[in-house]
Amino acid sequence: MGNRDKLLEGALRCLHEKGFAQTTARDIATAAGVSLAAIGYHFGTTEALLNAALIRAMENWGEELDEALNDERDAALPPAERFVAVWTRVIDSVTANRPLWTTQFELVTQIGHHPERALQWNEAQDEAQFGLAELFHGIDADGEPELARIVGGLYQALLTGVVVQHIVSPEVAMSGSDLITALREVARRLGGERRDLQKSV
Repeated sequence: MGNRDKLLEGALRCLHEKGFAQTTARDIATAAGVSLAAIGYHFGTTEALLNAALIRAMENWGEELDEALNDERDAALPPAERFVAVWTRVIDSVTANRPLWTTQFELVTQIGHHPERALQWNEAQDEAQFGLAELFHGIDADGEPELARIVGGLYQALLTGVVVQHIVSPEVAMSGSDLITALREVARRLGGERRDLQKSV
């Protein structure tokens, strides 16, 4: 492994252990086992190195999420069981890879200050929404792009909230079974409201 890769791996390790705001150039150089001067030689600035490490962290997170969301065994399950199985794997991934998931939320807090990260994040969000709509309900983004965006956006919002719960307060966080019970109850109540409205017209 060359010094450039060592620096990226060191920066990524520091991000997981200390977070973006607390990581210094010396921290990275020490973790990578290279000199401080190597940062300037390979990346120009510490910020540029951290940006590159965050991109790699986002790629790693995407791979972890894709693995958690997609399992060939799900295809044979009824929709409700598939829903619970997928969420259970996501939650297990959060538990097993807490630093990786935590880094992603710190990345979100940095996006407003870095337009190049915002562009990458937006592209990833579009793909995620379409992928989630396809995964849970078989909605084709090519045939129904707006429906895929909305339904996928709902699942993306759920995903974000559930991950935060399990990072911050895992003892009271929602499980896959909790989620499907809650969604069914919300749908039932919304359906009842619709029927009440129809009766009043």
